[in-house]
Amino acid sequence: MTSTGTLTSQTSTASLPAFALKWPVEKKLRAIQVMKAKLQWSPWAPHYPTPKQKAFLDLEAREAFYGGAAGGGKSDALLMAALKYVDTPGYAAYLFRRTFADLALPGALIDRAHTWLQGTAAKWNDKEHTWTFPSGATVTFGYLESELIKYRYQGTEAQFIGFDELTQFTETQYLYLFSRLRRLAGSEIPLRMRGASNPGGVGHDWVKARFVVPGDSARPFVPARLEDNPYLDQLEYCASLNELDAVTREQLLEGDWDVLPEGNMFKRERAEIVEAIPAAMTRWIRYWDKAGTEGGGDWTAGVLMGMAGRTIFVLDAVRGQWSAANRQQVMRQCASLDAQAYPLVEIWVEQEPGSSGKESAENTIADLAGYSIQAETSTGSKVIRANPFSSQWEVGNVKLLRGAWNKAYLDELSAFPNGVHDDQCDASSGAFAKLAAVQHRSGAVRHA
Repeated sequence: MTSTGTLTSQTSTASLPAFALKWPVEKKLRAIQVMKAKLQWSPWAPHYPTPKQKAFLDLEAREAFYGGAAGGGKSDALLMAALKYVDTPGYAAYLFRRTFADLALPGALIDRAHTWLQGTAAKWNDKEHTWTFPSGATVTFGYLESELIKYRYQGTEAQFIGFDELTQFTETQYLYLFSRLRRLAGSEIPLRMRGASNPGGVGHDWVKARFVVPGDSARPFVPARLEDNPYLDQLEYCASLNELDAVTREQLLEGDWDVLPEGNMFKRERAEIVEAIPAAMTRWIRYWDKAGTEGGGDWTAGVLMGMAGRTIFVLDAVRGQWSAANRQQVMRQCASLDAQAYPLVEIWVEQEPGSSGKESAENTIADLAGYSIQAETSTGSKVIRANPFSSQWEVGNVKLLRGAWNKAYLDELSAFPNGVHDDQCDASSGAFAKLAAVQHRSGAVRHA
């Protein structure tokens, strides 16, 4: 449309229905653009993209992320993105879910692709879970049920890799698949890594940090909500989502990446953040929960805690998903820094059950020779172990020394036992138990 509101020479009303010929120029132009989009989009997709899907499909960045709320057309967007270049010889695309069951569910990616492609010239290989197109291009469906399964794809070469429900994957799985994103010299097929997901899940934190928070043009995020998808019965789906708990409802209905589940054992407002600790403190415990592995869902966490009178001070908390070697290095660094800041810090390590847990604890003790370090095997449920610390927290006897770790620590404890992670909580329970054991004998602590 020109500045005077007339149709340009590149547009035509010939294809419009008769009733539309009386529409204003602006409305005619929009209708023509919609009809062009229908004609120009891939013949392998049964419908043309919604505006949000089209924005996602047109992105030229190597990485991009779509979704947020439920019902925004995430799976369709990924499948359309995978199909975009199937008429180009040599093109290969992969679409991943965490498990094969997730791929094969009714309405999931494999079922959806069959609905779209069955009866076309594309051919399905059930053994390889691959569609092959007349050009020779392929779209393959894969899964990454465990961390090591990612190496199954080490010989893969693809120009498109898509992750449906990205927050169900670990960051190391996602990053490893970048090594499979490649093309032949001279090829003009773009290399694309694409993800789509709702908030929540084991990967919530890293997905939010990589795509949602930064607003990085190199990693664009296209948020889409239920109202952006005209293909769904929005009223009925909204009614279904309203049956969920408040946190899950906000995550799925509003695509809220900041809302977190709330537990009932560690109310956020009960903990005071302080600028310094009293000089009267004479005993410190650094307690380690080594549950985490590199790229796994759990974290290794180490909490440093002290007590002055009846007040418990949480002085530091570290956590990470490290390899065994890197974890030992971090533990050595913490032991050294703790010893410089506070005299006679005791180190405790939670020993996992079985011979491998015992061996791991013994290796840690040997590696930290020269420090006061012991291991113990925990018993009872996590909730039962957390109860004594929770009791002190509830009456305001716990204070946190101000630090960059405060937010992640409070986020986890305030969600316990309903949150995704509990490693810092476990380490805190262990540290408090060791402090309280001595304090009780001296009569300094009483149940509130």
